[in-house]
Amino acid sequence: MKKSVLGVGALIAVAAVSCSKKDSTDLVPVEALEVAIVNVSAQKDVAQEDTLMFKVKAAKGSTFAWAVDGKDAIVTDSVLKFVTTDLGEHKITVTATLNGQKSSSQETINVYGKYKFGTFVLNEGNMTTENGTLTFISPKGVVTDSAYFKANGTQLGNVAQDLFISSNKMYIISQNGKKNAVGASFENDGMLIVANAETLKKEAAYNDEVKTLSWPTHVAVLNEQNVIIRDNNGLSRFNTATKVLTLIKGSRGAAKMTMAVSNNKIFVAAGTKVFVVEADKDTISYALDMKASVSGVVRANDGNIWVSTTGTPSKISKVNFRDYSLIKANEITTGSLSAGFGATPGITAKGDTLYFSGAGTKIYRHVFSLNTTEFMVDAKTMVENAGIVYNNIAVHPVTGEVYLNTIKGYGLNYLINNISVFNFSGDAALSANYKDYTNFPAGTFFTWSFN
Repeated sequence: MKKSVLGVGALIAVAAVSCSKKDSTDLVPVEALEVAIVNVSAQKDVAQEDTLMFKVKAAKGSTFAWAVDGKDAIVTDSVLKFVTTDLGEHKITVTATLNGQKSSSQETINVYGKYKFGTFVLNEGNMTTENGTLTFISPKGVVTDSAYFKANGTQLGNVAQDLFISSNKMYIISQNGKKNAVGASFENDGMLIVANAETLKKEAAYNDEVKTLSWPTHVAVLNEQNVIIRDNNGLSRFNTATKVLTLIKGSRGAAKMTMAVSNNKIFVAAGTKVFVVEADKDTISYALDMKASVSGVVRANDGNIWVSTTGTPSKISKVNFRDYSLIKANEITTGSLSAGFGATPGITAKGDTLYFSGAGTKIYRHVFSLNTTEFMVDAKTMVENAGIVYNNIAVHPVTGEVYLNTIKGYGLNYLINNISVFNFSGDAALSANYKDYTNFPAGTFFTWSFN
């Protein structure tokens, strides 16, 4: 629906005729000049660099002058295309002139950061030759490659592994920081980087402060004093204010896998257990024994926790986040819940619906409340060069579409790759496919998942 804003001007203009003997009934009304701005897309909020189009509605023959934030926009046409990189509130004004009359209309819009809403694919890069990178896909499907570099002119750390968004800050962890696994030095911003989540502008970077970490792979955040990092030693709590890194007792064995955050607690896969970490505590709060190998820990939309386990039988369980009791467990006999060799969960969930692929190209859907599982698609039938699945599938928390990252193979074939987006609302369909943007993708992250 198009939205119009009526201009501010005189409602009635009155002119007197020349004969003074005539009474008020002989005054001739002159129509006031009315002007309105039509916000073509009806958007009050827009991302940096996106364009909004405004049209003016006024009497025929009017001339126009546009202004943005009180400054002449140097536009006299009936259409204004507005685009800016400046965040915050902006006022769009148009003044129409006709036969000596002037009238104005104003529209207020808000500009937010380019990266506030969308999908990120974090790339490890080639361990021996390059740093990590960040690929961004906007809600309109526009891809920004090397987004962090474009925002800062500097690089992510070597072998970027995981990211987390909290309080409008993005935390990015890399395995090697400024020195790769064979000792070569790299020019980059370090092992743990904190950036503005809307603009990706770097706010802080830590390398020496966290140098005692052994190949860190994952990060989850409760607040600035409780940045939880998983490495070969277990879990550590990093305070970004004091720059103190503290190993959390009892956390050895924490798996190389994405952590889930719910209700100010962090849930971590650890062999057959799920560790629970709380703020300001230097010891794990609880170790839930699932009695089978945990392949995924994911937050449910009601705050409870999905846990996938492999074995005979494999299961998807729902766990109460308050007392860690089992709400319900469903056996999975079709497909595989394995997380494979990657560092992302073997399951992904939107509402009551979960997807899994066993780190392969065959995607399955499980509706938990119905305890039904069905095969959806083999990506190889729709995606060219889908040779190797690199880390697991992820479901978009708003659209319900499923994202799959594949590479053609190793060697230089990793440069031939796909970010494939599947729509399963009806028959399986490939709704988008972005080619050759990844460099060993560590995972797919949706900004909405961190709300």
